[in-house]
Amino acid sequence: MNVAILGTGYVGLVTGACLADFGHTVVCVDSAPARIAALRANIIPFYEPGLAEVVQRNAEAGRLRFSTGLGEAVREAMVIFIAVGTPEGANGEADMSQVAGVATELAAHLNDYKVIVTKSTVPVGTGAWLSDFLRTHAGPSVAFDVVSNPEFLREGSAVSDFMRPDRVVIGTASERAAGIMRDIYRPLYLIETPIVITDVASSEMIKYASNAFLAVKIGFINEIANICDRVGADVHVVAKGMGLDKRIGPKFLHPGPGYGGSCFPKDTRALAALGAEHGAPPLIVEAAIETNARQRRSVIAKLARTLGDLALKRIAVLGLAFKPNTDDIREAPALYLCRDLAGAGARIQAFDPVAAAAAAAALSDIRESVTFTADAYDAARDADALVIMTEWNEFRGLDLSRIRDVMTSPVIVDARNVLDPRQTRDAGFRYVGMGRSVPATTEVVA
Repeated sequence: MNVAILGTGYVGLVTGACLADFGHTVVCVDSAPARIAALRANIIPFYEPGLAEVVQRNAEAGRLRFSTGLGEAVREAMVIFIAVGTPEGANGEADMSQVAGVATELAAHLNDYKVIVTKSTVPVGTGAWLSDFLRTHAGPSVAFDVVSNPEFLREGSAVSDFMRPDRVVIGTASERAAGIMRDIYRPLYLIETPIVITDVASSEMIKYASNAFLAVKIGFINEIANICDRVGADVHVVAKGMGLDKRIGPKFLHPGPGYGGSCFPKDTRALAALGAEHGAPPLIVEAAIETNARQRRSVIAKLARTLGDLALKRIAVLGLAFKPNTDDIREAPALYLCRDLAGAGARIQAFDPVAAAAAAAALSDIRESVTFTADAYDAARDADALVIMTEWNEFRGLDLSRIRDVMTSPVIVDARNVLDPRQTRDAGFRYVGMGRSVPATTEVVA
């Protein structure tokens, strides 16, 4: 089937490459000529494991190409995915200007029946608006259906998530469009992927509700970790005991310095704005947003309690991306920490395996306070404390003796709980975790 993807950002490029891998003929369209030129040279504009291989394989097979020609792509395609950005607006609402711009161009090029799919995260009601807009501007004789097909891609595992998803959600009132979308995802039927067919509004809400629920779950375990710090419990064991309850489950019960990235912060605020607009403010979601803002400040508070005055202290910060296996630093807790440390007069020695360049650009206003190093051991050199802010696998296997030998004072604030508290203390460190003030003696038998 001929498919057009409008937008070659994270969602658009992953979607296009993976649909080509399903056997469809895909053209990915972007208005930026430089980006299209780079993609034609198999230069991926962001770090995502495995994506370059999928792009190269399908481009060489002739199933995937890149273009700036939206009109031609739309005319040739049966299915058109809208995958442009919906950044946060001034009041937390989703900024729909890019979607509106694409809709205007679409209306000028619709020729025969098309299925137009919103892949971007959009507010409830967007599908209805898009249908009305296209009907008005493309003319009553043009046939089309609008479908909601939200993405559930996790940065760092997006290719796997697309190829082996938990579910596929399709929102449409048209049997014809539903059948075409089933054909798009036919390879997933072979692995018995659940396909949820529903109305457009419910599909749009599923995306926001899913992300908001996970954000709430993260906020909850962070608050439990903060209580554990004060009462001497070990949140690692608490979370294990909770997660064994099938009604709760173990995922997203990992405390840390707060969530970040391109989805949870933006989508929770958008859902809160949507609820307030309709007279149904989501108080639990609003509380999760506030909890997350407070949690970002927890790491510098731990440093201050441990070191005292932070002025002129050297702090090693390991991990700058908001999560491992990505170079995305949007809303990354580590960047908030770096700014707080700089404001307190501290000197920062930072390292990240892939996100250092992006972080350097984002922190250019405090460049005099931050030094970016070649590896974790250079970051630790002469440091008064070391903070682990991203759970990259390489940080789990740090040579603690080597780290201790190069630091001025052996203090580790493990904001992701990637190290074993007892082993770290036995190696001569003062260990400060998240909800792990006392190493648990409980044995957890799987």
